[in-house]
Amino acid sequence: MDVNDRVLTGERADLLAALRRHRGFLRQTVAGLDDEQAARRSTVSELCLGGIVKHVAITERMWARFAEGGAEAMSSEPVDWAGQFRMGPTDTLAGLLAEFDRVAAGTDALVATLDLDAAHALPDQPWFERGAAWTVRRVLLHLVAEISQHAGHADIIRESIDGAKTMG
Repeated sequence: MDVNDRVLTGERADLLAALRRHRGFLRQTVAGLDDEQAARRSTVSELCLGGIVKHVAITERMWARFAEGGAEAMSSEPVDWAGQFRMGPTDTLAGLLAEFDRVAAGTDALVATLDLDAAHALPDQPWFERGAAWTVRRVLLHLVAEISQHAGHADIIRESIDGAKTMG
């Protein structure tokens, strides 16, 4: 049964609704842009709108792997840490959004199926609390925060490109 065919209730429905809402804000922010606009840097940082979409998809995919299999699974795929924030020469906004949607569908399926209380030790990295473990629930809450934060960044960049605002 596909997650879209399941009727989720309670906490799972709330988590799924929050993820979808904030992903929707990011999608709304990039709506109507061409590839040149999506790749444009409008601040001193490396960030561009296409790069934010790419980064959010990469981050969500990594955390979904963590939720399923822990730190080892999270690091099972190499990440271009610098390149994930900008559009590469072969990237298109449509392609990045397709990957964003594919990753989101995978995470949505996990919301419906994983034990929210299952926990994994965080990777041994200086930016994580040493020896701490996160539940699947906490991972999903972290993803909501991550997506929300980047949707806000995207809104600022979009406004500087053409004056459009996601909200208001």
